Amino acid sequence: MLEQSRCGLLVVDIQGSLARQVVDSDKIIANAKLMIQAAEILEMPVITLEQYPRGLGPTVDELQQQLFEEPKRKTSFNGVQHEAIEKTLLDTDRRQWLVCGIESHICVYQTTMGLLDAGFEAEVIIDAISSRHPLDTQVAIDKCRNLGAGITTVEMCLYELMATSLNEHFKEILPLIKAHTD
Repeated sequence: MLEQSRCGLLVVDIQGSLARQVVDSDKIIANAKLMIQAAEILEMPVITLEQYPRGLGPTVDELQQQLFEEPKRKTSFNGVQHEAIEKTLLDTDRRQWLVCGIESHICVYQTTMGLLDAGFEAEVIIDAISSRHPLDTQVAIDKCRNLGAGITTVEMCLYELMATSLNEHFKEILPLIKAHTD
């Protein structure tokens, strides 16, 4: 089970024109934005990764507006391979990581495997990941699941993190979920 005090959000490479080319791009960006807003309300760290931004462009504006910290730049598809990123993850003292982003079968998959290899728990938010081709996303989900990552959805993980309607943040999160699903 996800635990609010042990969990963080990792946003992988939702940047540049590629973010607009993946399947259901508007939905993926909206779901990532909702997750960033909810993570901040739930006092969870948010780490945003950018793959070679000089070539691919920066994180999309809709997400940039929500971020309090600069994205971490990387060149390898597995973000955890970068020593500075792994150190940032370790410095948060969080052992569970929710993962969203693009592309599912490349950077999301390899970063999720990197989290598991480094001893973290990882859950992929399947309605907040995408690729240019649906089959690539499905294969990435299957491989992540088969290799030990959890699979979740935006709404499922938020309710799991809150655990009860008595959670001090429930009344702040509920309107975000309702507005998002209407």
